[in-house]
Amino acid sequence: MPDDRSALHRHYLQAMGIQRWVPREFKEESVAPEVDQEPLATGTDWATLEHQVPACTRCELHSSRTQTVFGAGNRNADWLIIGEAPGKDEDQQGEPFVGRAGQLLNAMLKAIGLERNKVFIANIIKCSPPNNRDPKPDEVESCEAYLSQQISLVNPKLIVTVGRIASQNLLKTEMPIGKLRGKSHTYGKEDIPVIATYHPAYLLDAPQDKCKAWEDLQLARNTLDKME
Repeated sequence: MPDDRSALHRHYLQAMGIQRWVPREFKEESVAPEVDQEPLATGTDWATLEHQVPACTRCELHSSRTQTVFGAGNRNADWLIIGEAPGKDEDQQGEPFVGRAGQLLNAMLKAIGLERNKVFIANIIKCSPPNNRDPKPDEVESCEAYLSQQISLVNPKLIVTVGRIASQNLLKTEMPIGKLRGKSHTYGKEDIPVIATYHPAYLLDAPQDKCKAWEDLQLARNTLDKME
């Protein structure tokens, strides 16, 4: 990235609440089809997913949601951002990462030279759990096929998981987020690089860890740069 953008980077780092950082080396109107509640077949296209997700009744969350949160952004993006579960604001607006956490995520992306509309953003599950509770294992399992198809369709060069729930479920591990971050993992048969970091909502309450999140974003950027 050109050196003359360093001032812009400092601006976005300030928006994240980071005063300074020390770099580290990191070795025709269509009719919706009848919804099949069996796992999705490989090869499902975007149009099919867009019909299936809003009509899904695979878990109990369908009875309490206002609407599903499908995902948003560039469907041909190099970067795929995966969060955990929609919150109340997302349930109302039908879009991932809105509100204060979404604003911080936008600032984090801009800090590494990315606009929100240049990445694709999805969640581990598509419905908001009541009272902002953690999603249950069966709820995550019910949505897994949807997310898997989204990953396949986007075909990103890099995945960034934000938060413990997203990271543990995508990587199939119980390792805490503090031990998952700071290194590169892989997903799927294609071995897509996965970088885990803290959730923006957590960072709003724990600003002391924003520098660690910045290090994770730098690792993500460096990982992608080495692939190009």
